[in-house]
Amino acid sequence: MPGLQLAGIRQLIAGLLYVIYFLAKGAKMPRKKEWIIILVLSCLNFVFSNGLSTWGVKFIPAGLASIMAAIFPLWLVLISLFTASSKVPTKAIIGFLLGFTGICIIFYEHLDSFFNAQFRFGILLTLVSTWTWTFAMLYTKKHVASFNPYFSLGLQMVIAGIALIGLTAASGTAISIINIPWQSWASIAYLVIFGSVIAFIAYLYALQNLPTEQTALYAYVNPVVAVFLGTWLLGEHLTVFIMLGGAVALLGVYMINKAYRVIIK
Repeated sequence: MPGLQLAGIRQLIAGLLYVIYFLAKGAKMPRKKEWIIILVLSCLNFVFSNGLSTWGVKFIPAGLASIMAAIFPLWLVLISLFTASSKVPTKAIIGFLLGFTGICIIFYEHLDSFFNAQFRFGILLTLVSTWTWTFAMLYTKKHVASFNPYFSLGLQMVIAGIALIGLTAASGTAISIINIPWQSWASIAYLVIFGSVIAFIAYLYALQNLPTEQTALYAYVNPVVAVFLGTWLLGEHLTVFIMLGGAVALLGVYMINKAYRVIIK
């Protein structure tokens, strides 16, 4: 089934679970101005970032996509270089350079692949998804909603799910519900249960019971797990360039986090 349709169904189901839970707990619906923030974040976080990254792995290896997704703090440093009123920490600049070096190492062996239009398209989709996630972080920091942020997350998922399903339906690429194969439903169930519900519960628990820097370590574990699972389950080719470049890029991300002491979400 189309990646955007899969992402839409996944976000809709997961979002409904969150919304139903918080409504049952007595959460109040957002006010008028807060809906604008939720709409913007639903587009940035889930329609563009999650939707495009889900679509992108159709054209590029999952391990490569996961490493690219983990380097979005590089864009935060790049934006800060041109917009920050104060001096950007030296450690952050070094981290940016390391991250960029890691990307160059990873793509060194993929230079021939750039002659493949589908590979270029997959890289572009994944790259744009990291940009939109970065802008979502900046927008969230500037416009923090006054109500339950996790209830807001559920609302964002529902809105994004409806938008993605509607987009694929309007484009004529969607397949009917009855024709969706069981393998796709199994993937959706896995993503909803483990990727949306259990993962966020574990993340919130870690935030409440562990130091911030320890909680942020998951961002470095994710791409490592994805690379090895891609090799094991999907038969993706694990090379020295991917391992070395990924390690250098993640070291750069780590230095940026140490400089700004931010949580990667």
